Parts: sequence; structure tokens; C-alpha cells
Amino acid sequence: MIRRRVSILGSTGSVGCSTLALMDAAESAGTGAFAVEVLTGGANIARLAEQARRWRPALVVTAYPAQLEALNAALAGTGIATAAGDAAVVEAAARPVDWVMAAIVGAAGLRSAWAAAGTGATLALANKESLVCCGPALIERVQRCGGRLIPVDSEHSAIFQVFPAEAPERVARLILTASGGPFRTLSRADMAGITPERAVAHPNWSMGAKISVDSATMANKGLETIEAAYLFDMPADRIDVVVHPESIIHSLVEFIDGSTLAQMGPPEMKTPIACALAWPDRLAWPAPRLDLPALGRLTFEAPDEVRFPALALARQALQAGGGAPTIFNAANEVAAMAFLDRRLAFLNIAAVIADTLGRVTNSGVSSGSDDACDAALAVDAEARRMAESIIGRLARAA
Repeated sequence: MIRRRVSILGSTGSVGCSTLALMDAAESAGTGAFAVEVLTGGANIARLAEQARRWRPALVVTAYPAQLEALNAALAGTGIATAAGDAAVVEAAARPVDWVMAAIVGAAGLRSAWAAAGTGATLALANKESLVCCGPALIERVQRCGGRLIPVDSEHSAIFQVFPAEAPERVARLILTASGGPFRTLSRADMAGITPERAVAHPNWSMGAKISVDSATMANKGLETIEAAYLFDMPADRIDVVVHPESIIHSLVEFIDGSTLAQMGPPEMKTPIACALAWPDRLAWPAPRLDLPALGRLTFEAPDEVRFPALALARQALQAGGGAPTIFNAANEVAAMAFLDRRLAFLNIAAVIADTLGRVTNSGVSSGSDDACDAALAVDAEARRMAESIIGRLARAA
């Protein structure tokens, strides 16, 4: 029986909903028992209130102050405390619990992840941008405060489950797998007219719009390369990416003796969530099973960094160090959202990232510093302003 007191930051998103569904299934099966301290969400008040009525948390927070009245009305008579605003989300994240799911999308999730890291709880991190922007400092903060960071991305969960933390010198290389996204076989010329609707139609995974765009550009694999470097203290030249369209092998660890171990499973986000929720135990739940004969074969190919330049840009940012990964992430977020808003062409997403990296000062973010979060967000803000300016110039020139 897995017992946890939990907070879920970003409970109304896809990862948050999957976490709660997994908890519900575990309780129904008698394999888990969970008390919820905090739920935070955004504008989807109906879903947030529904979750709150099911789990009866001590506190429910919406990031949008204008939605507080609607949240109060939806929870009238329940006795559940409510709050609203970014500061309230951060305060909620700092409440003492056993386990925190950090699933707020984008750099907006950094402050709450930073607050949760200071509690000594196990931090299940689904917000990759927090690691990209502030990875070494965030990891150091978790460890200094007596907690543990467990990655929830399927790729990093796969490595985490195989990586010999007690003897990292045994590892020769990390290999991240990539689906290749919906445009894996398209020529660069054919990508010129890509619409948001096509970009968010991922062939294997059910994800939010922004991360689906990141998959389509392969910027997500660039972000994951940076994450892997920080999580597993691995230099960039020992992290490779391979395109694996079936998304069955989620990543691999190659050892110095030539052995390579892989974690495999159907493309289902509840699996890495279950790993993080129960670790070091395993949580029994009605997981989809791997049917190898039905699959027939698995295929692999090298990524094409000419058609998908964001991957190479991320590696360059990692090698540059300092604030460059933060700049990469900020520019990518701004450019991806501009594409979704039809203000930027698909092929110009990487162009905006490259231009922003060349224009914003690469100031460092020190690990072990209590103000590392603020420093990272200052770099992030400067990069966002520059990216928006570049997008504006592209629009005027069109």
C-alpha cells in the first residue's frame, strides 16, 4: 500500500489529470491511499472544482484572480479554502507534504517548483522548463533541503529507472529517443505552410498544444537534452538523440562495457507518473501492457538537424552554459505561442530562437544561490522581450 500526502501544481492540465486518475485507480484497487493538501489550476474552474470535491484538499488555488469568485461559488458549502494569483500558487507549493507533482507548464512553473524544492518533499518534476532555466540550482536546493527530485518526462524517467546513481562512472552515454513528431518525413519546403492544427496532432502522445508544437519542431528533444545533462551530470557530448517513431523505447543508458539498457512500454504518461509517485516502490495499476509480437518491429533513425534546427540550437545553448539554456527556453516558448496564435510561421520558430540567443546577454545562474530562481527569471524576461521584438520585425517584413 502506497501512502502519500500530496500537492499537485497544475492539476487541471494533462499531467495533473493523469496523476489524479492514477491515484483514483490505485485507491479503487486498494494499492494506494492519498491525502491531498493542495490543488492548483488555471482558468478551468469547473475541472478544478470537480477535482476538489473528489479529493477534499486543504486548499485550492487558481492562478487567475479574476476566477476566484467563480471558484468560491463552485466550492460553496464544502469548507475547502481557496486563493488566487501567482503568489498564492507559490505559497501553496511551500506547504509541507510528502510528494509534490510540479506540472505547471512553462517558465511560469519555476517559482512554485522552487518553493516546493525547499520543503524537503519528493519533487516529481513534469515542468521541464524549471530544469532548463535553473537546473543545477534547483537540484542543489532539493538535495540541501532533504528532498528528492524524480523526473516525470517519459525519457528522463526511463533513464532514472536504469541509471546507476551509486556509480555514475559506469555510464558511457545517454540516448534519448524521439518520436520525430508529426512532420518526421516532410521536407523543409513542405513544412513552410504548416498550420497549428497540424502541428498539435501528435501521432503517438496526447499532450497540450505547446508541448505538441515543441515535438513538431524537435525543440522538446533539445530541452530534454539540457535536462538530462543537469539531472544526470552528463556532458553534452555524451548525450545523443535517436528518432524512434513507435515511442516504445523511452530512452537508453549505455555502459562502459558496451551493454545498453532500455526502458520500454506503450506511450502512456501514467507510467512515469506511477514511477515517481511510488518510488522506490512500484505501484500496481491497470497499465497497458507491451505486446511485442503485435508490434512486429521497432525502427530507429538519426535526427535531421537541418530540417529540425532547434535540436542543434539547444545543444549549442547547453555547451555555452550560463543563461543560454534559459534564453533558449524563453525564446522557444514565445515563438511557439506566436505560431499557435498565427503570428509566426512554423519554420520561423527556430529562427527566432537563434536570433534571440545571439542578442541576449548570457549571464550566469549560480547553483547553491538562494536568488538563483530570481536570476533565472530575470534572464527569462529579457529573452522574452527580445523574442517578441524579433517576431514583431518578422511580421512587419512579411
